[in-house]
Amino acid sequence: MLEITGLHKSFAGFVAVNEVSLTVAERQIVAVIGPNGAGKSTFFNLITGHLRPDGGRVMLNGRDVTGIAPHRICALGMGRSFQLTNIFPRLTVFENVQAALLAHRGKGRDFLSRAEAMFRDETMALLASIGLASQAGTVAGVLAYGNQKQLELGIALASDPKVLLLDEPTAGMSANETHETIALLERIAEQRGLTLLFTEHDMEVVFRIAHKIAVLYQGRKLAEGAPEEVRANADVRRVYLGGHA
Repeated sequence: MLEITGLHKSFAGFVAVNEVSLTVAERQIVAVIGPNGAGKSTFFNLITGHLRPDGGRVMLNGRDVTGIAPHRICALGMGRSFQLTNIFPRLTVFENVQAALLAHRGKGRDFLSRAEAMFRDETMALLASIGLASQAGTVAGVLAYGNQKQLELGIALASDPKVLLLDEPTAGMSANETHETIALLERIAEQRGLTLLFTEHDMEVVFRIAHKIAVLYQGRKLAEGAPEEVRANADVRRVYLGGHA
């Protein structure tokens, strides 16, 4: 579903991502881990078109999407959530997801005029699937942090992605919120047949749900393999896992 080959990016001589390759099979859940500054967010930004790579290639379901605009990549089936919550805080929960559906269905210009009656059933169905139907009328900015991350997931799902990239989906969450979010991601991935690629610092989360793990260190891919292989890798234990191993 996703094939990344030799991706490379430098900033003023600093190499942030250094010839990184990775494949993600259909319906696979793959984690990208590594210490702060390893290049994970830059790697994601290169995949999703938010940055143009200096070299390498990104293939999405057999199509070359290297460096094309994020909205075009989204239209081709790739969704994205961000480390910092990316919602419309002054709109209601319902309006956030409805706006995303309108944009994806090419009705964005109708939003201010006659959007109220559009995609109501689809919006409520999506909110129900992420556990926010009871808060449809709540202004998004007053939601608890974990609920805001749920809403951001709903916005990403509104584009009906085949591949979903999640940047630190449980960052800043309590233990209970983390547990609920991971259960939600597993359920959504199974129900929708999603392919997931995510970054995460919580190793309990990573080793619980990932089918495969890639480890970045100083911009390079240090290791890749099944969770048990990565956990046993001496280099990974030395530079990152430490007490988590």
